[in-house]
Amino acid sequence: MFIKKQKMRMSLRYIKFFIGISALIISISAKSQVVDEIIAKVDNNIIMKSDLEKAYLDALANGARPTPELKCYMLAGMVREKLMVARSEVDSVSVLDAEVDMDLNRRIEMILAQYNGSEESIIQYYGKTIEDIRLELRDVVKEQMIVGRMQDFITKDLTVTPSEVKRFFRKINPDSLPYYDMQVQVAQLIKNVEPGKEEKEKVREQLIELRRRIVNGEDFAELAVKFSEGPTGPGGGDLGWSKRSAMVPEYEAGALALKPGEISMPVESKFGFHLIKLHARRGNEYHSSHILIRPKASEEDINKTKNFVDSLRTLIINDSIEFEKAAREFSDDEMTSGSGGYFLDQSGGTQISIRELDAEIYFAIDSMEVGTISHPTIFKSHEGKEAVRVFYYKTSKPPHVANLKDDWQKIQAAALMEKKNNKLIQWFESIKGDVFIDIDEAYHNCNIVN
Repeated sequence: MFIKKQKMRMSLRYIKFFIGISALIISISAKSQVVDEIIAKVDNNIIMKSDLEKAYLDALANGARPTPELKCYMLAGMVREKLMVARSEVDSVSVLDAEVDMDLNRRIEMILAQYNGSEESIIQYYGKTIEDIRLELRDVVKEQMIVGRMQDFITKDLTVTPSEVKRFFRKINPDSLPYYDMQVQVAQLIKNVEPGKEEKEKVREQLIELRRRIVNGEDFAELAVKFSEGPTGPGGGDLGWSKRSAMVPEYEAGALALKPGEISMPVESKFGFHLIKLHARRGNEYHSSHILIRPKASEEDINKTKNFVDSLRTLIINDSIEFEKAAREFSDDEMTSGSGGYFLDQSGGTQISIRELDAEIYFAIDSMEVGTISHPTIFKSHEGKEAVRVFYYKTSKPPHVANLKDDWQKIQAAALMEKKNNKLIQWFESIKGDVFIDIDEAYHNCNIVN
């Protein structure tokens, strides 16, 4: 068996742990040094001891209990992942480079947001530039995406019926039922403040003047350090080598329209206005630098957006439009607009633990009554823009022991997860003999391939 039957509850959550966990954490946050060696081979894929140790430490940091079996669970999941990667070509499961770049850019944006867009702070903490991190994480992100696609491919037809959910719940020992913190349903609607034409024209003219100075001999990098408002400003605006579709379309089109050494006219994107310098091209990649200046919203612009959001709030309160519909149609927040503005838990449900909310959101709803919509407030979006938002505090459930009435969606997700896990175990058992798998003797007690 893959591992002993009582250990088989490794479950899909362990596999998803490896897929969902930030590649940044695995690759660059561990401070301790491990004497490295190969501890497993799956076809042409290897697992290093440092990979297991980093995943193990991160699991502990996320609340896992340090049991003797934990590392076996971790290694078993990693072996299964590598087997999925090895089989992905046979099963014609792949990811496009553009998809990898989009996911990687999203992660990089999240990292930058944690440090208020300061690459200098990131270099100070990790000892690496954004481009170093990007290069280091790309293969990790690609592998994670392939594993995710393989899991979906293997379990694509699985569903659970209401009777299966009830049977799953009845199997749980009453003493082992999870205790849920306060659960809330909270949604948001965000509108970015668009600066007026005059401010945009002012920024455009400023960049045209900077371009003139560069053409007349001043150094692009020095002016980027002085004027650029992007996170790469302190590094002279250098974005390093980028693949196609890695940057927003407007920037990429502007960069690829240039010859090496040329400077663009101002290019507008959702981040602001860019002055782009193309350094070189090679195949599907290009090396560029930019000076980014963001137009500043005036009080008039802010008030105009605030009034618009307030008018939406009034329509919702008067039942002229549902909050969810308004969020889908008008919200500029890509993370929540698709779900009708709701923050989602890991299973995609709208009931979320109060602990999972950001502090600012928690404090915003703390003074609200259930069923109400907050007044519009101004804040800075993760893109550094002025924005206006309102919150909808739909429901609240007090802390409680899990039950079918209040937690059906979570229990249904857990039942489906178990069913998918069993399918993955069956798949592993049926396929492991077709692929070379070698586990270091130190981990034979895990019984991964026995």
